[in-house]
Amino acid sequence: MSKASHAFHADVVGSLLRPEALKTARQRFQNGEIDAAQLRAVENEQIRHIVGKQQEIGLQVVTDGEFRRAWWHFDFLEGLDGVEGYDVEQGIQFNGVQTKARSIKVTGKLGFSNHPMLEDFRFLKSVAGDAVPKMTIPSPSVLHFRGGRKAIDPQVYPELDSYFDDLAQTYRDAIKAFYDAGCRYLQLDDTVWAYLCSDDQKRQIRERGEDPEQLARTYAEVLNKAIAGKPDDLTIGLHVCRGNFRSTWISEGGYEPVAEILFGQVNVDAFFLEYDNERSGGFEPLRFIRPGKQQVVLGLITTKTGELEDPAVVQQRIKEATQFVDIKQLCLSTQCGFASTEEGNSLSEQQQWDKLRSVVNIAASVW
Repeated sequence: MSKASHAFHADVVGSLLRPEALKTARQRFQNGEIDAAQLRAVENEQIRHIVGKQQEIGLQVVTDGEFRRAWWHFDFLEGLDGVEGYDVEQGIQFNGVQTKARSIKVTGKLGFSNHPMLEDFRFLKSVAGDAVPKMTIPSPSVLHFRGGRKAIDPQVYPELDSYFDDLAQTYRDAIKAFYDAGCRYLQLDDTVWAYLCSDDQKRQIRERGEDPEQLARTYAEVLNKAIAGKPDDLTIGLHVCRGNFRSTWISEGGYEPVAEILFGQVNVDAFFLEYDNERSGGFEPLRFIRPGKQQVVLGLITTKTGELEDPAVVQQRIKEATQFVDIKQLCLSTQCGFASTEEGNSLSEQQQWDKLRSVVNIAASVW
């Protein structure tokens, strides 16, 4: 394993259901009833609580639940230099439901400076105790994929080569900034690789004039440029997701179409992979994982429903995965977070904690 790998056999993806006290405070802030400092005080209190709860159930790594965000991606991306959020006519289409109508566009030179989430991480680190605080941010490919060429000002970036160069540098700067703030475990969340496994999504990509195979090569190159030369004691994971809004999804299809380039060429320390249902396909694509180099965090526990998985079935699936990856490189987590947006998935907070406790217990029995 690389020196960076924390190798937590029980891991947590990131987002957690927003408690009512937090939802109320955010609504009051939007209504002008409390100010930003008062909202942050409530956020701080709720984050302290859920960090303690993660430790209580036995997790060695903790997140802030993304409690200060409305979205898993837009909040971070809007904080980058040259990126603007704006309201659109319709939201992102999931299976039978749409998100709020929001999107982003690139209106200036990309860069990373004075990002508010640096302070968010510092707070998490200050309350993490003996646990390792993990920061979660969207992967660089998400910025390009969400709007494509149409969302990039041609006056700023007449050629996409310079855009992708700046995107990689922006993330290099972000990674360094989080490292300097004390971050040693950074997770890049990426729906795009799953879209590139979906026949329907690839059709849509071609319809907008782009080549899915070329995009895969480009995104792999940007990722590798972004993490090149990272410190040895910094773990970087890549979480591949098929969509997670109010317990629904966007894409389906196994990892085979991108496995060789994703697992064989992208130089992250860990892959967090959805494997909670048949839409994720089989374990065969894991044959491209490089022996002894990377962790594979199997997302065998779903966050989309509250029903607990049978531990024996989960253990059997882990055993099946060992046909392709050494057991020492495998870990266990939920397939995604519980609230990729502030609305959250269709389960209770108690069911959420029961799921995470099950991850810890099953991992303890296997490893």
